Amino acid sequence: MTQALPKRDEAFRAGETALLLVDMQRIWLEPGADPSHPERGPDHYFYRQTSSQTIPNQERLLAAARANGVEVLHTIIQSLTEDGRERSLDHKLTPIHVAPSLPEGLPVASLAPVGDEIMLPKTSSGIFNSTNVDYLLKNLGIRYLVVVGVLTDQCVDMAVRDGADRGYLVT
Repeated sequence: MTQALPKRDEAFRAGETALLLVDMQRIWLEPGADPSHPERGPDHYFYRQTSSQTIPNQERLLAAARANGVEVLHTIIQSLTEDGRERSLDHKLTPIHVAPSLPEGLPVASLAPVGDEIMLPKTSSGIFNSTNVDYLLKNLGIRYLVVVGVLTDQCVDMAVRDGADRGYLVT
């Protein structure tokens, strides 16, 4: 028997939708916070775009999600150990290391978790590879996953593709 497939543009359903914010951390979004790029000042294109477009758009989306009872999850790049010895090989070679004690590793204030919103630290680019997010989403009854964040060509892309491969309808 053939099972009817959902449509890609199917409307989100209350109680089955989650918003995932990916790596909206101070270290990536505040000029001077990323020790890998001290040369980037507030006039750098990335910071101008994230402060004028990315963050305000995500603030509106986050407010709408919270107002409509959408489950909100946050993921951040954060080592489990201070020296980062458990990070993925890619993060070791890049090098990407955000120690758990580093205040710049926290989400920007306007997008930070509130109440009992879930925040998952990850030690690789992919949230599905280095956290139990799939287990959590299934337990929460999530079918529709809205993904936003930085960087689009890395961690956001991996979340979208890995989520779709695991059967979520991802936007």
